Amino acid sequence: MLFHVRMDVRLPSDMDPSVRADIVAREKAYSQKLQREGKWPHLWRIVGEYSNISIFDVESNDELHELLSGLPLFPYMDIRVMALATHPSKVQD
Repeated sequence: MLFHVRMDVRLPSDMDPSVRADIVAREKAYSQKLQREGKWPHLWRIVGEYSNISIFDVESNDELHELLSGLPLFPYMDIRVMALATHPSKVQD
């Protein structure tokens, strides 16, 4: 199943810089692991925002929830998910 996911990060402005650096480093490692596994095949930054648009390729809604809630930045994110389906007019690869 493919999902379009927008993640907007909202870190507290008074967060300790060392805590922030640790969370961001763990986030990067976790996201790269999911990318290597093929679960997170597309990741784009939104220009001018601390946000991204991603495509996840997972087996179920529950798996997507598990992966997203495992993100170290999850407590600081506003996340919007849209399930995707194949369009009948798409030219096949």
